[in-house]
Formats: sequence, C-alpha cells, structure tokens
Amino acid sequence: MCFSSQEGRLSSRWRDEEFFLRSLLRAGAPGLAIGFSDGGEVLSSIKEYQPGPQISQSIWMTLGLPSRGTRLHDLIREGLPFEFLDRIASLLQVQRGVISKAICMSPAMLARRTKVGRFNTLESDRLVALVAVFEQALSLFEDDVAAATKWMSSPVCGLGSKRPLDMMGTRVETKAVSDLIGRLERGVLV
Repeated sequence: MCFSSQEGRLSSRWRDEEFFLRSLLRAGAPGLAIGFSDGGEVLSSIKEYQPGPQISQSIWMTLGLPSRGTRLHDLIREGLPFEFLDRIASLLQVQRGVISKAICMSPAMLARRTKVGRFNTLESDRLVALVAVFEQALSLFEDDVAAATKWMSSPVCGLGSKRPLDMMGTRVETKAVSDLIGRLERGVLV
C-alpha cells in the first residue's frame, strides 16, 4: 500500500512538471524549444543553455589583489602599496585624483602617501570597498567596463542624484550603492 501511495505522488509530480512545461511553451517562454511525443508524456528536447561571453579574469586578478581571505585582510591592515591607486584609477579609466577624492583623501594627504608609498588601514579599506562595488557594477552591466565606469561616474536617481563614485567615503554610503546595484540586478524599481 505504501508503494502505490508513493507511486501516486511521483506520477502526480510528473504531471505537474509536464503541465508547467506545457504552460511555458504556450506562453512562448524565450529560450525554450520543447517537444512532446504523441502521448504528451516524454520530454524530447530542451534547447541547450549557452552562457554569454565571460571576462578572462576577475577584477581582483587584474589588480593583483586577493578577492577575500586572510591575505586580503593582512594587506588592508598593513596598508595597500601606493601603486594600487594607479591600478584602480586605470581600471576605472579616471585620474588618480578622482579616486583619492572618492575615498576622502585631501591632495596634501595624497602627496604624503606618495612619499610614504603606502596607504593607511582606513584608506586601504575604502579602496578595497571601491573595487568591490565596481565589481558589482561590472556584473550589473554584464562585464562592460565602459558602461560600469560611466554609471559609477554619473548621477544616479536611486542615490539622490549622487554619483556612486562620490559615495565611497563611508561604509553607509558604500552600502547604499551596493544595495542599489543589488536591487537593480533583481529588477526592483528604485
């Protein structure tokens, strides 16, 4: 008796899946090429998923930074070497001063860091947060660096008409940018 009960659940499940697939087919769901046998019970073909073009390496690899873990933590605590400012500016296609302003560094402090050759912990943390947000923007714009850079440098309604790049100075503002990107990726109106 248990066997027939379980068999009933399985056949019910397959009927539900068949109904779902037929509904998708009738609705003209994009990317589906489904065919059923004459009896309507066998799924004969499903179009194979083809992923879009991928970037060859991550933004972190491009910059020469670990994306997470104790090595990244240690680098932030020690202070990132000054050369990372130029790498990040090059990646974002902006001047060094734009990045330093974004992380709340005065021109005098920038000159001091140039001489020392290293950022302090807070500045390093802000630079890493900027890279993380830019990585999210790249994902939002499907790895289109130009589009992500333009978005980061343009006023955004969902941020009170502020530029995302201008909101990298504090954790709260950085989180607001990150949250907005998450909402945009999920299709939530802002």
